Amino acid sequence: MLDFLKEKKNLNLDAPETTILHRNIILRKKFLKKLYVEWYNNFLNILPDLPEGKILEIGSGGGFLKDLNNTIITSDIQALPNCDLTFNAEKMPFDDNSLSAIFMINVLHHIPNTEQFLKEAQRTLKKDGILFMSEPANTWFSRLIYKNVHIEPFNTDVKKWNFPSSGPLSGANGALPWIIFERDRNIFIENFKNLKILEMKLHTPFRYLLSGGLSYKTPFPGWSFKAVTFLEKLWKPFYRYFAMFQIIKVVKI
Repeated sequence: MLDFLKEKKNLNLDAPETTILHRNIILRKKFLKKLYVEWYNNFLNILPDLPEGKILEIGSGGGFLKDLNNTIITSDIQALPNCDLTFNAEKMPFDDNSLSAIFMINVLHHIPNTEQFLKEAQRTLKKDGILFMSEPANTWFSRLIYKNVHIEPFNTDVKKWNFPSSGPLSGANGALPWIIFERDRNIFIENFKNLKILEMKLHTPFRYLLSGGLSYKTPFPGWSFKAVTFLEKLWKPFYRYFAMFQIIKVVKI
């Protein structure tokens, strides 16, 4: 079962084949797939409130958002068969004020120059358009996992919002979303006067780990997802200590 988890160990993290394999793992692991559907529904639920315009997902290669709504433009930095466009998020091929939303799951912290990306988001979004991201959180528990178990760097002490580019997946700093929108919030407000932080909400302390993610098997079958979700929500008062992820919603004003 899930023999491709063994295959993954032999692949280059930055190879297109690895991203395609990630997508296959998510689609095959029912518990994990249901978690992604929940995350995607957070995006889809805001569609009726958006201004008219193009809706873009960045870093789509490992996911399946377009399977849930085929009007969304999918994209990745690598040429992949399930993506509509290939481009670098630091230079997006869209006109000024042309996008009604930009959706991203665990992508911002992989962009080497996040300041340049935010300039592009500010340029391309329409007035009242939304930049909607789900990214790693910085909590006691998440730091324990990200710094000791997770393969990606998680450095809260860096002064700048960028890092040397080594590859689309291997290059990262999982702490960047916290750095930009919490630690350096005043700098963000000063530098991006047309972008306003609407919401930051912690979520998902345990279910991603219980799903086995992209690297491990899980003892939890798909049918247990609702029960595990109910139990996780009981921890909501303690999310500030245990949440692994955070929703970040930014509007262009």
